[in-house]
Amino acid sequence: MNTIQKNFQAVLGISTLLVLGACANVPGQTYPTGNVQPQASGAYTQYGVVQSIDLVQQEVASGAGSIGAGAIAGAVVGGILGNQVGGGSGKTAATVLGAAGGAYAGHTLEKNNQANQLVNAYKFTVRLNNGSYQTVTQSTTGDIRVGDRVQIDNGTLRRY
Repeated sequence: MNTIQKNFQAVLGISTLLVLGACANVPGQTYPTGNVQPQASGAYTQYGVVQSIDLVQQEVASGAGSIGAGAIAGAVVGGILGNQVGGGSGKTAATVLGAAGGAYAGHTLEKNNQANQLVNAYKFTVRLNNGSYQTVTQSTTGDIRVGDRVQIDNGTLRRY
């Protein structure tokens, strides 16, 4: 196998890892919790009255879900080490697997070493029209007060 083919395979392996890494969760993404049921349209919408609002601290990982230098460096080192093993198509497989393992290990180490930040958020307790309770946590009050009639739409609270 010539040098061009080896380089192409290494680039292909690293590119695959970067594409797969782009599928990671988005930081700050919230999902509805509690007694929210999907309606026919596929949207989550509930109506109720705000019972309480509490200021809470949320821990947010800085850079979580992003591909950083740790993943890239790990992929390169893993690819180089994997390339030292075997011969022929086994060598190619070892290179790709080494790059994948190195990227995963590098990303995990980087993520574990990042400091988490505490941010203020507001936890709303809402008594829904069906009598159940729902809590929603978001970064702003949106000028919502206790006693306001609200709509919970896809995990976001707003007055109506």
